[in-house]
Amino acid sequence: MATPIFERETWLDISVNIIPLVIMGFFIVFFTVATPWEIEGLTSAIAYALLIVPLVLLAYLTYIAADLIEGAESESDAEAELEAGGEAAIEE
Repeated sequence: MATPIFERETWLDISVNIIPLVIMGFFIVFFTVATPWEIEGLTSAIAYALLIVPLVLLAYLTYIAADLIEGAESESDAEAELEAGGEAAIEE
């Protein structure tokens, strides 16, 4: 079985960013498919840019945050194992 990209806890931590990503993606698709107004040059470009730029930046920020969370969790796990090993050595 393939290993997941992130652990379950990390997905829960970044879900606060995934929900706005889905909402922005929905509006990009909606405005593209069911255009409620005519598509004009600069006005439409600015409107799409105001949706696409934050979407891309939030996606990048979410990935970086998830990567840092995973790194912190693995680091704390390694410290806990090292500490547990040290206590076992002291008891002997």
